[in-house]
This record gives sequence, structure tokens and C-alpha cells, in this order.
Amino acid sequence: MGLLTFKGGVHPYDGKELSKEKPIQAVLPKGELVYPLSQHIGAPAKPVVEKGERVLVGQKIAEAGGFVSAPIHASVSGTVKTIEPRLTTSGAMVNAIVIENDDQYETVEYHPAESLEALTKEEILKRIQEGGVVGMGGAGFPTHVKLSPKEPDKIEYVLVNGAECEPYLTSDYRRILEEPEKVVGGLKCMLKLFDNAQGFICIEDNKPDCIKKMEEMVKNESRIQVKPLQTKYPQGAERCLINATTGREINSSMLPADAGCVVDNIDTVVAIYKSVMLGQPLMHRIVTVTGNAIANPCNFSVCTGTSMECLIEEAGGLKETPKKVIAGGPMMGMTLFHLNVPTVKTSGAILCLTNDDVSEQPETACINCGRCVSACPERLLPSRLATFANHNQLDMFEAYDGVECVECGCCSYICPAKRPLTQSIRSMRKIALANRKKPK
Repeated sequence: MGLLTFKGGVHPYDGKELSKEKPIQAVLPKGELVYPLSQHIGAPAKPVVEKGERVLVGQKIAEAGGFVSAPIHASVSGTVKTIEPRLTTSGAMVNAIVIENDDQYETVEYHPAESLEALTKEEILKRIQEGGVVGMGGAGFPTHVKLSPKEPDKIEYVLVNGAECEPYLTSDYRRILEEPEKVVGGLKCMLKLFDNAQGFICIEDNKPDCIKKMEEMVKNESRIQVKPLQTKYPQGAERCLINATTGREINSSMLPADAGCVVDNIDTVVAIYKSVMLGQPLMHRIVTVTGNAIANPCNFSVCTGTSMECLIEEAGGLKETPKKVIAGGPMMGMTLFHLNVPTVKTSGAILCLTNDDVSEQPETACINCGRCVSACPERLLPSRLATFANHNQLDMFEAYDGVECVECGCCSYICPAKRPLTQSIRSMRKIALANRKKPK
């Protein structure tokens, strides 16, 4: 039987050898930490602390601003310095709570669960909600909402996304090797919510040690299987993962639950375990600091709110001036123009590159080769969609299903003319999606 996969995709240089053998190191931040109130999809969190107030590690400093929202917790002890707009990785100024670290790391009292069996489904969801757990693979969707579908009995598959297909990133790889019991424990918490579901731990075959480790962990678990995947980008994209492992398909108007699936990435599943079983809120995450401009690429366990500049210093600093710094991976990450921005719940990597391959290769005319069509996992016509976008032809863009683009970057990567196809499509797609939300 062949490895599970999907149609389309590309095989970029993965760059994982720079950091994959580096065990997770804890980083204790210095000075102030910045906690943006918008670290998730949905309503921003609302501050519950005031300037001058002293807080402890694990203390709630902002409550959820609605059902589709998530609270925020302090990752250090210290004093609230101010609540004001601060710069984020997106380039936007967002209201944030700024805490001056006192280096004491005094902690609130946590309340671990006696056992998973002792918890009701409602209690599990409440612990996840109170823990501020959100999707840590990049989207930031509040996890308690994702795990509360209208018809939970129709959920047949709970997928743990361990593909980590984005080049250079190795945080999930290290998490699986070093804390496999927390991955399995988090999945068990999720499975208790869905009586009819099977759990799949999905890992690309370029991580054979992770596959072996997880197979050993679940060999006696009747409801959990390990699903080896073909190494290909974007294998970890939600739609691609669902299609590869279950054969089912979803589109932009559907949720995974509509196909009987729930999907969460490795770090999110570990955060679920910590919030449910240990009573610890989400206030740390693993960040890969890597790239050929970094002196010592590493995987760090980071307190949320820590400056990305601090993490680069912890990795030995820059061995040469980078041409491009990216928050995230090279395919879907955001270019940073300032390093003094905070690590948030959705921060997975800092990538510092000595070459900017995109800007150094001039764009030429489309040669109608069709490579972008072959690579597109959504089976769209990227070259044509980009042309519609560049000419502001919204009606044609929608007629050719432009909103179904997942913005994975495969088309831009594979294009021999070096057209910025994804960027053009992304801009028009935002307009199309905004128009959908307008009252008719």
C-alpha cells in the first residue's frame, strides 16, 4: 500500500537539517513581555488587569471577548507596565498588555485532573476554553469552538497534524520525539468528546523516527492509528490532510466537521493535554529559529510575549546580515521588517535567510506551461486567476473559483516566469470573501 497523499503539490528544499537534531531548549525572557489581545480568530480578548498590577505565571490577564475568542495568560510574573497598541508580525498595531518581568516566575496554583475518566465532556471543553487554547499551526481558531460541532456524533475522524510540511520548521518533529506521551494524551482528551471517532496521528515519511515512536506509543490503543504520509508540500494543509487520510473533500464554504473530521496540529494537541490534565493554560510554545543567517539554529520553548529579537540572540545571533526575515516558513510565512515583535500563540518559527530568491529573480511573461495548474492542490487555474486579480475582474475571479485557493504558494514556487501568483490571488480573494459577508 502506497503512502497517503493528495493530488498536486511541490517538493521544495526543506532545510530541516539545520535544526532537526537540536533538542528543545527553554528560554527565559528578560525585560518586558508583550501580549497582543488579538492572538486568535474572532473577537479580541478583554484585559482584566490594570496598569501597575502585579501578576503571576499562569494568571489570566485578558478574558475572551465572546464565544469565538480566547483568554490570554501571563507567562511570567511581574508588573503590568501599560496597555497600549504594539506592533505585531502582521505589521499592524494591536492593543497589547505589556508586563515587566520580575524574574521571579511565581506561579498561580494549577488544578490537575484526577483522571480523564473522571472528567465529563463539558468539563473537558471548559478546561480547554479556560486554558486559552487556539490552533497553533497558524490559523489561531479557538479550539473549544472547533471541538464543539453541532453534531458531535457525526465526527468520525480526529486528525493530529504532524506533517510539518513547511520547509525549515522542526518544532513538531522535536515535540513528537521528546514528548510523545503528551501528544497521545491530548488526542485521548479529544477522542473522549467524540464517541464514534477514530484518532489518526499523521506524519510525513521524512520523519521515520517519529513514525516509529508514535507507533510504539499507540500499539495498544484501539482507537488510535499512525498514518504515514508522502513527503510533499502542502501535505499538512487541512484540506489536503483530510483528503489524503480519509478520501473526503471540503471547500471554502465547509468546515472539516462537515466531512466528519476534526483537525489539530501537534502543538495544539499538547496544549489540550496540558489544559485538561494538568490545569495549565497556554502560555508557552515551541519556536524554531533557523535559516542560513542564524549562527546556531535551535528549537526553543518560548514564553508567549517574548520578543523575536530576543530569540535570535539566544540562537547565537546573526552570522551575517539577512536579506529576508520571515515569521513562519518560506511558503506561507510573513516577512518581518522589525524584529521587536512578540511571540504569540500562533508563532511557529523565525527564518533568517541570506538570499531573497523571490525579489532577485525578475518576473517575466506567462509561457502557458501549466505547471501552476499541476501543482495546485485545489485543482484551480492559478495563472488565469492571477490575471483576473491584476485586472480587478472580480466576477471572473469568482466564476473560476478563486475563493477556493488556500494560499499555499505552490503556484508561485513552481512558476518558471516567477510571477507572484499567490500574492495576486490572495489580494483578490480577500475582496471576494469580504463581499460574501456584506448584507444583501
